[in-house]
Amino acid sequence: MIALACDHTGVAMKQEIMKMLDEMGLEWKDYGNYDANNRDDDYPIYGYKAAKAVADGECDRGILICGTGIGIGIAAGKVKGIRVCTCSDVYSAILSKQHNDSNILTMGARVVGTEVAKLIAKSWLTAEFQGGRHQRRVEMIERIENGEAPEA
Repeated sequence: MIALACDHTGVAMKQEIMKMLDEMGLEWKDYGNYDANNRDDDYPIYGYKAAKAVADGECDRGILICGTGIGIGIAAGKVKGIRVCTCSDVYSAILSKQHNDSNILTMGARVVGTEVAKLIAKSWLTAEFQGGRHQRRVEMIERIENGEAPEA
C-alpha cells in the first residue's frame, strides 16, 4: 500500500501518479489535499498524515508532492521511523532506496514534469534495499532519531 499526499500544487501530479500505480497493480491510499484551488492548504498536515500511515504500518511507503518536495518532506521526516528522499532525478531515487532504505519519496511539482516524476517514482518503487554495510548506516540513523550518538 502506497500513501499519497500533496498540497494544492501537487494535485494534478498526484493524480497521474495514481494512474501509474494502478497500471503497476499497486494499491494506494490518498491522504489529501484533493483540491488544486485550495491555496490555504498546509502541506505539513498532509505530509504528516501520509508519513504516520507509513510509520504505523498502514502503508508500506509514501509518495508526497508539494511545490519543491522539500517542505512536505521536512514535515514527513519529523515522524519517527520515516526516511525521506526528495528527488528530482532517477539516480538519486534508486540510490535512496538501495542505500538508505527510504520509505517516503517527495517530489516538487514546480521542479519536475509529470513524466519525469512518474519515472522517478517507478524507479524508486522498484528499487530494493541492499542491506549489508547500508543496514549498519540505517541503524545509525535510527540511533540519531532516538537521541543517541551514531557509533560504529
